[in-house]
Amino acid sequence: MKAPTRFNIATGTTILFMIAMTLFGEGHRQNEEAKKLNKTEVENPAPVPVPTPESDVPKAPAPAAK
Repeated sequence: MKAPTRFNIATGTTILFMIAMTLFGEGHRQNEEAKKLNKTEVENPAPVPVPTPESDVPKAPAPAAK
């Protein structure tokens, strides 16, 4: 087998570089589309009741009825 010529190396390098840049560009494009899909805003959000935490102190027992 002969040693590769400079032309063959330059051609192979160019093709591999073009493939790598295409894959990078597609990944970047898909990432931008995913960001656009995740950016949905609600026009009028409905009010949601928020639970209030109860105190940690136990309540005193009610006096016994006679």
